[in-house]
Amino acid sequence: MQLYQNQELKIYNSLTGKKEIFKPINEGHIGMYVCGPTVYSNVHLGNVRTFMSFDMIFRYFKHLGYKVRYVRNITDAGHLENDADEGEDRIAKRARLEQIEPMEVVQMYTVDFHNTLNTFNFLPPSIEPTATGHIIEQIEIIKTILDKGFAYEINGSVYFDVLKFNETHNYGKLSGRNIEDLIHNTRSLDGQSDKKNPQDFALWKKAEPQHIMRWPSPWSDGFPGWHLECTAMSTKYLGEQFDIHGGGMDLKFPHHECEIAQAEASHGKSPVNLWMHTNMLTLNGQKMAKSTGNFILPNDFFTGDNKHLSKTFSASVVRFFMLQAHYRSILDFSNNALLASEKGFNKLMEALNALVNLPVGNTTDFDVENWKKNCYSAMNDDFNTPILIAELFSAVKFINQVKDNKASITKEDLETLSATIHTFVFDVLGLQNVSSGNEDSDKLSDTVEVLIKLRSEARANKNFALSDKIRDELLAVGIQLKDGKDGTSFSTN
Repeated sequence: MQLYQNQELKIYNSLTGKKEIFKPINEGHIGMYVCGPTVYSNVHLGNVRTFMSFDMIFRYFKHLGYKVRYVRNITDAGHLENDADEGEDRIAKRARLEQIEPMEVVQMYTVDFHNTLNTFNFLPPSIEPTATGHIIEQIEIIKTILDKGFAYEINGSVYFDVLKFNETHNYGKLSGRNIEDLIHNTRSLDGQSDKKNPQDFALWKKAEPQHIMRWPSPWSDGFPGWHLECTAMSTKYLGEQFDIHGGGMDLKFPHHECEIAQAEASHGKSPVNLWMHTNMLTLNGQKMAKSTGNFILPNDFFTGDNKHLSKTFSASVVRFFMLQAHYRSILDFSNNALLASEKGFNKLMEALNALVNLPVGNTTDFDVENWKKNCYSAMNDDFNTPILIAELFSAVKFINQVKDNKASITKEDLETLSATIHTFVFDVLGLQNVSSGNEDSDKLSDTVEVLIKLRSEARANKNFALSDKIRDELLAVGIQLKDGKDGTSFSTN
């Protein structure tokens, strides 16, 4: 029996606006599609947060025993500058500015994307398709939509007819927008567009003579619309209906709304049972923006080369910080918040390291089974990692009590506690115990041990002023000495 058979998992569905009991279409199998990056620049922190949330979700599904096909695409063509149907292709523009081939841009920033995610200990998706690798599939979907009367071709471009589609369907149901508001809030066409209506979106765009990235089609040499690629790739690898589609909340409209319309127009059915969206990032309470200097790049955490950071932070500390907020909540970065997370992370790792040598007794002063149940309850409530982390620190407090001989635990309960906390910390949250194998941490331990030895010698010589000074100055930099019957130990605060 797999774990998922004993767990009732509830997930917030953006389409219905409520938490729903999750039941996959096929017993024991999950199909999940997440919109990946457009690889024209270095991956930004908002991307990292979104993909980290779905990495955690992927990990938990796998832990529960599901067989998961996780598809996360690479957008390497068709994404124009203003996310609509006008402007220059983002990748082609970068290629022009850097005077290199578009596929050189794609390769460069795809490698950067993978390196960044590897640093944060992401699991790779099951399939990572590219838009350019699925031009044929996109053309076939366009043909179907045209045949069914929900699109029109003009001057070599093909557009989705939103008003025609809305006569028999509900365009806007994911974002909560109705067609009348969209019409009212959209500027009228300036006469330079081929669209019948401003709300229509491109399925295929005829390439201008200077447009580098182009492919042959029945309508023109051109390129597919940005929204179409995800419909083509999700359908190919997950079927016409699948379990979960995810991405950042900024993709809800128009990107995901257009995906629904395309799928319903071509296949005649709703493509996704459950839509999931992660919330935005802010920095010091304000929107991140390069134009204002209010931003941090992922690599800045490791170099410290950013005016907003007072020091470097490990990837696991940053990951721990992100997972302390629920994926649907706004997450605000600040130097002080990261420093507090680092202290918490270090306490968690120290407790995990202490489990190996924890003494066992005849009784347990902690309800291990109930604690374990609470850990699963947190994750089963829409992947509530903040509550899970609070439960983990309940265990940390108890571990420290046992370590200080202020509480007791049986061998059997210690095995359960140890296995459970390791599962959630490493397998589900994806953290790494950087302190145990970190060279700098080893050097710190050696240095503190030298100071402990000097303090012991000072106490033996009744030089209590020096002894107290060593203890107090270590405490001032976050290192607490603990005197016990077996000698002096230390912990970092």
